[in-house]
Amino acid sequence: MQNSKNSDKGQSWLQLPDGYLDKTPMFQFLLVCLIFPLWGAAASLNDILITQFKTVFTLNDTATAFVQSAFYGGYFLMAIPASRIVKKASYKVAILVGLMFYIIGCSLFFPASRIATYSVFLVAIFAIAVGLSFLETSCDTYASMMGPRNTANQRLNFAQTLTPLGDILGIVLGKYLIFGEGGNLADKVAHMSKAEAHAYNLHMLQLTLRPYKFILAILIVIFIVLLLTKMPRAKATAGTGAEGKEAQPSLGETIHYLTHNKRFMMGVGAQFVYAGMQTTVWSFTIRLALKVMHGISDSEASTFMIYSYVAWFVGKLVANWFMNRYSITKVLTWFSALGMVCLVIAFTVPNATAVYAAIATSFFFGPEWPTIYAHTLDQIHEKKYTETGGAFIVMSLIGGAIVPAIQGRVSDLSGSMQFSFIVPAICFAIITIYFWNEHRYEKAHPEEVQEH
Repeated sequence: MQNSKNSDKGQSWLQLPDGYLDKTPMFQFLLVCLIFPLWGAAASLNDILITQFKTVFTLNDTATAFVQSAFYGGYFLMAIPASRIVKKASYKVAILVGLMFYIIGCSLFFPASRIATYSVFLVAIFAIAVGLSFLETSCDTYASMMGPRNTANQRLNFAQTLTPLGDILGIVLGKYLIFGEGGNLADKVAHMSKAEAHAYNLHMLQLTLRPYKFILAILIVIFIVLLLTKMPRAKATAGTGAEGKEAQPSLGETIHYLTHNKRFMMGVGAQFVYAGMQTTVWSFTIRLALKVMHGISDSEASTFMIYSYVAWFVGKLVANWFMNRYSITKVLTWFSALGMVCLVIAFTVPNATAVYAAIATSFFFGPEWPTIYAHTLDQIHEKKYTETGGAFIVMSLIGGAIVPAIQGRVSDLSGSMQFSFIVPAICFAIITIYFWNEHRYEKAHPEEVQEH
């Protein structure tokens, strides 16, 4: 049993057999937490790019959703490889790999803006997503493991509370650096000759570089600091072989265990639905504002996304207060039900109220992702499967590639962007049912709740 002080000299944390630490190393934990806003900034910039690309490349709503398909497709494809790096090497190595891909993806925006084709931008977005898949697969689980087990949910919720700050940063950068010239891009281009429109579109594509230059500088600094910092291992001891090395389960054994864990797989399914719902609401909120609030500019419409991320941040804080006092699954059942009501208003009320209802939905998004993640991860009772289990949950982000495409298709077929918000409303209904069933299960099996 490795229940002794970490063997690295000068370190004070105690590495426990289940992978958790006896206390949280604050500098290392906060360094990991600083990475959470970085993927928030990338995700929120996609919402700006969707509005930009729709006009510049003359896309319908289904085609604009390919931005999210490229983004979350990268998450899906790389989550398992990322988990294998964590298992074979360490969380630190996986995070460094993720930061490197993120840096490469941001750098690809330079040639993409000059080649000026939609597909090249999608390649750059995909490269960023590959990096983010490594980061989320590593950081979500790592943050939850960097301290006592009984406070794992609180640590992950704290770290995830910083994500909206990155989302706000991304939207602010997009609002002032991409949409900073004011006006409605589609209206401007509509009154230009073909040659003038082409030249103006090329100019607008050059503006997409601006926020990524800023993010690139931050990424390089964090990469260097992390590279030079000693980090805790925070990995479970699976047992030891004849040579004294840890005996790790095979990938096949791990997948078999996880896929036959019913409550774990239900959590993965819930995360798939939630990721798709959150992504599609945020992807199309600007478009909704432009449709129902006539005469506003792209920059003014993007302000509603700032409101959404502020609401998301406040929602996390409020939910954390409630979850520290009441059943987590009960709190999330209420949050999900009220979020569903907001989305019903968003697709049924034909005026600006719909936009504010979509914004209010973000308040109820607040605790969803980290709580589903930690709750689902806690269903893995044999911690030697934790790294790959975390990757399974991150793979569920593929919902962010699929649900926006569905909503975009509904919008194109119905001719109504507003009506298409029925898609995320159905998603929130599914999440409500999931948490209600989990709450009923926990009431029926209180001994499991106390144990885990």
